[in-house]
Amino acid sequence: MAAKTDSGEKLIASNKKALHDYFVVQKLEAGIALTGTEVKSLRAGKANLKDSYVLFKGDEAFLFGAHISPYSHGNIQNHDPERTRKLLLHRREIDKLRVQTTEKGLSVVPLRLYFKGGKVKTEIAVVRGKKQYDKRETERKREADRETAAAIKSGR
Repeated sequence: MAAKTDSGEKLIASNKKALHDYFVVQKLEAGIALTGTEVKSLRAGKANLKDSYVLFKGDEAFLFGAHISPYSHGNIQNHDPERTRKLLLHRREIDKLRVQTTEKGLSVVPLRLYFKGGKVKTEIAVVRGKKQYDKRETERKREADRETAAAIKSGR
């Protein structure tokens, strides 16, 4: 099921692969336009953000590739699990993100999907791709931190 975070947000899904594959440059919170059966499915924790990304069409931002499973008690009106979903952002935020992605060669990906005050929010991030050696270095650092923590714990 979903876990509570420190700020009272109820986490639905996180995109751990994005943190492995990219350096996060900037984070931003966005609303997301959903149907009723999608919200019910999210309350059951049936979402996956792996391989999802944000694209801009016209003056709007859209989330592609996010999988929200069909609601188990839905009917013929159930939603398409892989449909494109509109992100709810202010115009100046969309313009700023568009400039960053076109000029600097950065991308925008979702990091987390969560409930905040009864509304579904997504944390999107402007990211720069890691090279293979960056990924290996991150993994080495994570392993060293894990070993240090284990040594401190066993020393007590």
